[in-house]
Amino acid sequence: QVQLVESGGGLVETGGSLRLSCAASGVVFRSYAMGWFRQAPGKEREFVAAIGWNGGKTAYSDSVRGRFTISRDNAKEPVYLQMNSLSPEDTAMYYCALDRTFSGHYVPVRRREYDFWGQGTQVTVSS
Repeated sequence: QVQLVESGGGLVETGGSLRLSCAASGVVFRSYAMGWFRQAPGKEREFVAAIGWNGGKTAYSDSVRGRFTISRDNAKEPVYLQMNSLSPEDTAMYYCALDRTFSGHYVPVRRREYDFWGQGTQVTVSS
């Protein structure tokens, strides 16, 4: 079975950086995408970034574009989210997710497109 485990969260001051990791196990799909979402207290879970295995396509939300970078070490794992120039608005629980039916054309950016989720890692940015 597929399992996703996030790590790398923590407390950082404004302007600092963190690198999140997502370790995936049990992945047997040929073509899939992995993404990062985040959810702050009282807010809806929102898309952050995603990467597709077929062609290495990436997608970012407008709020993180230019500051965050999603990357991978190999075809399956791990997946990273490098976060720079952090601000308090980035404070949230960050979740790793996997879409097992990635078409290879468009990287999924909606929650309903993802099939598996990790338990999350907390990122807190102090003022």
